[in-house]
Amino acid sequence: MIVQNPEERAGIIESGRRLGAMLEVLSAMVAPGITTNDLEEEAMRLILEGGDLPAFKGYTPEGARRPFPAALCVSVNEEVVHGIPNENPRTLKEGDIVTLDFGIVHKGFFTDSAVTVPVGKVSKQAQALIAATDHALEEGIKAARAGNRTGDISHAIEAAFKGTGFSIVKVLGGHAVGRSVHEEPYISNFGHAGTGPELVSGMVLALEPIANAGKGSIILSPDGHTYRTRDGSISSQTEHTILIEENETLVITRRSNERV
Repeated sequence: MIVQNPEERAGIIESGRRLGAMLEVLSAMVAPGITTNDLEEEAMRLILEGGDLPAFKGYTPEGARRPFPAALCVSVNEEVVHGIPNENPRTLKEGDIVTLDFGIVHKGFFTDSAVTVPVGKVSKQAQALIAATDHALEEGIKAARAGNRTGDISHAIEAAFKGTGFSIVKVLGGHAVGRSVHEEPYISNFGHAGTGPELVSGMVLALEPIANAGKGSIILSPDGHTYRTRDGSISSQTEHTILIEENETLVITRRSNERV
């Protein structure tokens, strides 16, 4: 989406604000003993309470055999993305890490955000993986400026992971958003600066670095939606929807409890 007028700008910013607030509530729920379905039920309650719609529920990604059956993606440990929370729910336990990937539709405006949360006390490796993914997102946001190109974002994210020992999941990446769940252009998490489509004022993008503690290879689970690491290593994802403007870039899904 490219914002065309003040009304659209206000609408997409409000959608992002609401999503950030909801994701803050959900991330605060994460604790040993909570189930993935508990998180899904709270996500739906928050959406309906605000008069909004789930962006993911009923959406069929390209290549999928069936629509996604939930409002919230909950991916635990070796699950990389698109974990289904309400089919065969998992109970979170001390030491797990869990990614909450969430999208809403507010008055026709789609926003998308994700955070990986530790469950109680986690390993130093898990802490470092989450921190590295969060840092890579912030570096990508810094590169998302009007006049730059998508490759500048990709290069900044890739550079942020160098020396960490973690592997970028190269088959997944970010995308434009706003009027639908996924729009063009695609934003790779690796690449060359100065390449790709130009970033213009009004562009709405969802940036989402994804990395594994082991190798970057992933496989699709039998449920048709959940991707997990091929080697069983843990994975982390973080995501924000941003609005590129002439002189600044707004992170419209920023959470108030987020460390930047």
